[in-house]
Parts: sequence; structure tokens; C-alpha cells
Amino acid sequence: MYKQNLVYKVNASTGLGNQKIFYIIVFASVLMAMLFGLFAVTASPIIISFAIALIAGSILLARPDWIVWLTLLLGLLVVGTLPLHFDFIASKAAWGVSLLGFFLMLIAFFGGATSPIRLKNTPAFIWVALGFLVYALLNSFIQWHSPGEFLVGFKRYFQMWGLLFALCWLTFDEQNIHRWRVLFLITGLLQLPFALYELIVFVPQLKSTWGGAAVDVVAGTFGASMDGGGASGEMALFLIITLAFLLTWRMEKLLSVAHLTLLIPFLLVPLILGETKSVVIMLPLMFFMLYRHEMFIRFHYWLMGFVLVIFLSVATGYYYLSLSDRSIDTQLEDTIDYNLKERGYGGVYLNRTTVITFWFRQQGAHDPVSFMFGNGLGSSNASGHIAKRYPGSGIGLTAASTLLWEMGLLGFGLFIAILVFAWRCALRLQRESTVPLVRADVRAIQASLALFVFLIFYRVSLLELPSIQIVFATILGYLAWLYRRHVELVGGGS
Repeated sequence: MYKQNLVYKVNASTGLGNQKIFYIIVFASVLMAMLFGLFAVTASPIIISFAIALIAGSILLARPDWIVWLTLLLGLLVVGTLPLHFDFIASKAAWGVSLLGFFLMLIAFFGGATSPIRLKNTPAFIWVALGFLVYALLNSFIQWHSPGEFLVGFKRYFQMWGLLFALCWLTFDEQNIHRWRVLFLITGLLQLPFALYELIVFVPQLKSTWGGAAVDVVAGTFGASMDGGGASGEMALFLIITLAFLLTWRMEKLLSVAHLTLLIPFLLVPLILGETKSVVIMLPLMFFMLYRHEMFIRFHYWLMGFVLVIFLSVATGYYYLSLSDRSIDTQLEDTIDYNLKERGYGGVYLNRTTVITFWFRQQGAHDPVSFMFGNGLGSSNASGHIAKRYPGSGIGLTAASTLLWEMGLLGFGLFIAILVFAWRCALRLQRESTVPLVRADVRAIQASLALFVFLIFYRVSLLELPSIQIVFATILGYLAWLYRRHVELVGGGS
């Protein structure tokens, strides 16, 4: 009799518990329906994109590898091409990819970063990156100006950093990593047909309106628009990084000479089609970083190769200049003037050199607090309160100047420290690993890090363009994955 009563009480309590769960689910469903109904009636693309990404992210919560796939595919192959064909949905698609990136960051923080073993095997540059994120948040809250300015700045900086933390802290097997590596190679090979299409179809349409600037639209899948602008420099940087990986695979005898010879034209031809002058710096820089050790071992071979690369770069630059109606001497003088002297770049007052000296003059002695800590996220953006103080100056022309104005000297130092510690991590893996693929990839990653440093002083895209931010975050995240796997295999600590 006692047992029967006990069973009855247990069943009753279980039934009441199930009823409570049922009521909670119903209540939550009603609230969610009301919430998404409010989202829909706002007709705001940003809010609706947020709602869609929230639903998709919730469904994919248990499959972060699918979120990585979506982010890579959409960010590298889709979003950049939309403005040329479907400009009315381009910004909405970009917001959707950004939200997936933030969702991936949350999964990494609350799912992977809770494991003591993974935290123990986290490389130092990941902690520096996390420190930079925390510093940017606290610094902006202390110097609070407006919610809109903060949100715009935070999205621009960190929209793809979810890939960085996810690859470090979540569990992805070697098969996933291999497939994403293949996807990056395929993306590099696809730049040629996209660049050819843009050159044939869009450049003639835009040259009558925008003149020589129309050739910037030849940017592959990295982003271009009908106003003649485009991320041709970022496409070139990605192609040179991809070339670096192919060359290191050949150095470790993981790729045959025949396959390398077959693949190289797919990567080099778009560099010519895009007419990106920065190639004359980036290409020799990449070769120097890959073969710098050969300088001491086989100097004559290294010298012959380096001279060949310099000749190739100079020939490419000469080809670019010869396409213009103006004389080569005039173009060289103009290039020096708007990069190294006093002439403004494009339609702004400052250029890539004066934008740094201008920051130093304005913040150095006059405002030492801002000199050290900046003015907060988003402040140097076109709609930011600091940019409005200097209209037409272009204080956010490069990532370096943007970091200095918004995060100060301390924040700029932290960002550079990410790359420095990543370099040390890659160097350790190169010395310790006996796996040919690991040794090859970390050498290519070292060359990539040097190119990222160049990009910081060349363009602002590392802080705002999703496609190149995906490349940046994925390469650093892949390095963290390689490091963690190496440490777990050898049984050491971080």
C-alpha cells in the first residue's frame, strides 16, 4: 500500500513537472511569436536579418561546423559578388554573415572555452586577441558616445572573429580542417573566372563614368560595386597567400611540380587583370618570408630567385602603368605623392603616410589620454564623432590610423602583438613538428602574417571587409588548431 502511494505521488509529481514544462514551452513560443512579429512589422533589414540569423543559429547550435561552412561559403564566394548583380540585398546578406560570425563566437565562448584542457593548450596569441576584444569593449564603454557608433564599430572589428575562437576552442576533426583548406584553394582558383567576367562585363560599363578607377571592380569574389570601387587589393593579397601555401607544399614535397605549374597561372593572372599596384610589394614580401632561410644556406639560389621575383614585380608594375594614357614618369610621381608625400589619397585630404603623422600631431601633445587610449569603437568611422571633427580628412583611411584614433597607442600595440605572438607560435611549430603538412602550412602562415602587417598600413579592410576578415581570422584560427593538436600529441603544455 505504501509503495502504491509512493508510485502515485511520483507519477503525479512527474505529471505536474511535464505540465510545467509544457506551459513554459507554450509561453516561450507565444513570446517568440510576438517578438518576431514585431521584428517583421519594423521592415528594418537589419532587424529582420538578425531575427533570421537568430533562428538559423538556434537550429545550428549543435552543429558549429555547419555555421563555419555557411560563414566561409557566403563570406568568401557570395557576399562580395552581390553588389554587382543584386545591390538591393547585398547589405542584408552581409549582415546575415556577420551575425553568424557573432553566433559562432558565442558558441566558442560558452561551449569550447569552458574546457580546462582546451584553455590550457590555448596559444598565447589567442589570449592577446581576447585581451584586445575586452580592452576594446571596456575602453569604448568608459568613453561612451552613442549606441549607434559603438555597435557599428564593434561589428566592423569583430564580425568574423568567431572563426578565430571557434577553430581554437571547439572540436573540429582533421577531416573538417582538410575540407576547409580545400575550400580556400578552390576560392583562390575561382578568382580567375570571376575577375575575367568583371573585366569583360563591368569595366567597359564603368570606364565611361569613373575612368581608370573602374578597373578596381576586378576584385573576384572579394567585393566590388557599381560605383567603380572594389577590393582588388584584398583579392591580390588572398591570391598571394594561396600561392604561398602552394609553394610551401611543394617545398615539403606534398605537391608535384606538374600540379604546381598547372595551378600557378590561376593565381597570377588575376593579379594582372586587377592592376593592383601593391602587388609589386606584396609578392616580393611573400617570397622573402618563405625563402629567407635559403639566404644563409644557398645564397646564390636565393639571390637568383629573389632577382627573378623582383623582375616579375617590376614588369607587372610597368605593365599596369603602360595601360594609362599618361606617361610612366608622371604616374610614378603621382603614386609617390599620394602614398609618401603630402597629396591626399582619392578624395580626402590625407594619404597612407600623412594619416599617421596627422594623428600624432592632433593627439600626441594636445590629448595624451586619447593618444594612449583612443576615442572608442566607431569614432573614426564616417559617421563617428571624431571623423566629424575632421571632415574630408580621411582619418580612417587605413587600419593603422583607425586603430590609433579609436583604440589609441595601447590598442594598436595589442593588435600588433596578436601577429607577433602568432609568429612566435608558428616558429615553434616549424621547429618542433615532424609532420610535413604542418611544417609547410606554418611557413605559409608566417608569410601571411607579414602580409597582414602590410595590409594594416595599406587599407582599412582588415577592420571592416568581411571577406578579408574571414581570411585573417581563419588563418589565425587554423594556426591555433595546429598548435593545440601539436601540444596534445606531444603531451606538453602551452
